[in-house]
Amino acid sequence: MNIKRVILLAVALLSTITLALAAQVKGSVCTTEGKGIGGVVVTDGYNFAQTDKCGSFTLEVDRRARHIYISTPSGYLVENKGSIPQFFLPIDKSTKKYNFTLTANPNDDTKHTFFATADVQATSTEDIKRYKTIAEDMGALAASIGGDYFSVDCGDIVGDSPWLYPHYLEVGDKVGIPVWRILGNHDMSYNGKCFETSYKTFEEIFAPNYYSMNRGKAHYIFLNNNFYVGREYFYVGYYTEALLEWLEKDLSYVPKDAAIFIIQHIPARLSPTQRPFEYNGYVMAEQTMNAGAFFELLKGYKNCHIISGHMHFNLNIEHTEGPMEHNTGAVCGTWWRGEVCLDGTPMGYGVYEVDGTNVSWYYKSSGFDKEYQLRAYKPGSKADQPAAVVANVWNWDSQWSVELYEDGVKTADMTQFEGYDRAAYELCSDKEKVVYAWISPVATTHLFAAEPKNPEAKLEVRATDRFGRVYVAEVE
Repeated sequence: MNIKRVILLAVALLSTITLALAAQVKGSVCTTEGKGIGGVVVTDGYNFAQTDKCGSFTLEVDRRARHIYISTPSGYLVENKGSIPQFFLPIDKSTKKYNFTLTANPNDDTKHTFFATADVQATSTEDIKRYKTIAEDMGALAASIGGDYFSVDCGDIVGDSPWLYPHYLEVGDKVGIPVWRILGNHDMSYNGKCFETSYKTFEEIFAPNYYSMNRGKAHYIFLNNNFYVGREYFYVGYYTEALLEWLEKDLSYVPKDAAIFIIQHIPARLSPTQRPFEYNGYVMAEQTMNAGAFFELLKGYKNCHIISGHMHFNLNIEHTEGPMEHNTGAVCGTWWRGEVCLDGTPMGYGVYEVDGTNVSWYYKSSGFDKEYQLRAYKPGSKADQPAAVVANVWNWDSQWSVELYEDGVKTADMTQFEGYDRAAYELCSDKEKVVYAWISPVATTHLFAAEPKNPEAKLEVRATDRFGRVYVAEVE
């Protein structure tokens, strides 16, 4: 190889490095008293650094980066702007110093509660008024629980209506719960030339389009898996290479015994095992096409939960790869046209209680006591189960049991079947009420049936969740 070729290769390599690393910045992470906090992970969305014992860091910044941000450490809180946690700083080309100030958490955050919402999907100020009642329901529950709590939002904050963001934030700010948000497909900026233009508005208002934070012994990861294809409003569920590279680096700082929560809009998958690929626009948009690569990165984390939205029904999926996915019922129910989702789940949100690495959860129906976990229909209510008591147990998973009682005596273990919830079916059949012709009920697997021995007896359904909590619904 001659000297000229060596020089050309060196120049090419230098150019590549220069393109990838546009700048080096420094900064610090300190308490309000000015004490440095060591070990804090800092990122620009591509590269990572960690603060030294004095709280200082040096970070190489990728030319594509838009923010410098921290993975908020356990034991500390960032300032909130209204309900928006301020863990990030926009990159300013004239600035080489990025400093973060944290406050010691007054609560022991090894024990904390968080609320998971999905699909507010507001399209009008009337929708915002309805959302206000659910946000206040959550605020009242938070006040009754006390201690350390916050909320996560799985996206579709609005329904292609970015002008409603200020109205949405006004409601959330008054409730007073910090909300860590990720965008949904209806939060995307449309009509840009490519995927990279689709999260511009979200980032200007809320946060980077992927990030993480820590609470106690739990690590929270927020991912944008809505891949905009650059045409009108079309998208597919997909993890980009940049996101997966960032996720792999982020997880390298997390101990294997931590509790991991991944918050995203589109489900990773709606079935426990991977199904054959189907080149279908709807299927490609209802789950994440390259979830296999995502699950590969999560190997070794035995206590991992994925929290998603998008589908307007409630479903727990126990993936064969290990993580459990909680696809969360929509805050807006059936697009604010009725008080149940497409599977009959009431409008509401998930509640997760974390104690160290132990996690328990339940679904909170807005306007109801937290004991309201199922609905029971009398015999004759469903044409496909004419003689049976039918129960919809919307937060069911494989470790629940569902039983029929007659006059206080158990007479049957109820049988799981797939079908339509009666309330959802009746709502979606009323096209004048739901307005949108495309709204249809969704068949669900969290229905249970049993024929009573004495239909005239006092009938009730008892459901016991995986944590041993018993819920009762009388058959009316």
